[in-house]
Amino acid sequence: MNYQWYPGHMTKAKRMMQENIKLIDLVIELVDAREPLASRNPDIDELGKNKSRIILLNKSDLADARYNKEWMKYFQEKGFHVVEINSQKGTGIKSIQGVVQEACREKVERDRKRGIINRPVRAMVVGIPNVGKSTFINSFAGKACTKTGNKPGVTKGKQWIRLNKGLELLDTPGILWPKFEDQQVGLKLALIGSMNDEVLQMDELAYELLAFLKEHYAGTIKERYAVNEEGNAIEILERICIARKCLKKGEEPDLMKCAALVMEDFRSGRLGRITLEFPDSIKEE
Repeated sequence: MNYQWYPGHMTKAKRMMQENIKLIDLVIELVDAREPLASRNPDIDELGKNKSRIILLNKSDLADARYNKEWMKYFQEKGFHVVEINSQKGTGIKSIQGVVQEACREKVERDRKRGIINRPVRAMVVGIPNVGKSTFINSFAGKACTKTGNKPGVTKGKQWIRLNKGLELLDTPGILWPKFEDQQVGLKLALIGSMNDEVLQMDELAYELLAFLKEHYAGTIKERYAVNEEGNAIEILERICIARKCLKKGEEPDLMKCAALVMEDFRSGRLGRITLEFPDSIKEE
């Protein structure tokens, strides 16, 4: 399956971000902790050059805790300020204000020397679709400022949010990039729900996930579905169909229905804390 999704509104959103970057002191980039590199839009580094940078490892509760720490170290070594967060539960959110001040210390000092005091830091919040930007902003602000939803494409335009006297946020739509040079990146984005499921083959996606779990998280499938993990991914999914009674007329396995169930179990964390991308493999490359 060819993984690609770049609807027209993303071009408009990227242009809007380019037009507003001159107003910005700080770029706050959310990535999905389960795949911190695959969930980074490569255009953001170009957009945010010469700006202070913070990376938020969001949905950290869904990712393997041992790799969260390794990914934090990975990005810190590259010069980013990094915070591990769970926007839905608010974990890590309180520490961000201090990190913002640290990231913008030089900017505040420059303002002070020019006689500009108490000008708020302006931060652009960026990330790919469904990475949790709006949920993060609402959690950070302590109130509902933006519309949220567990699917890509909820935020359509820009929105300024004044959090306090010292910080203003610009919420932006989630954007991907026009072409995935590496289809493995496209696959990973499809797995976490950053592409529209309607353009995907959910059974093929479930096969990829089951094969990955069998290799890297042995026992997870057996524990969740009470089926053995022998054989290929198609055989495993057929066993899950039977175990979960995802059957068509004539007791034939309903692979599409079962695939959707498996994908929802993964995305919601019911399969446990799973990381899809490992720092060591990136360093080896």
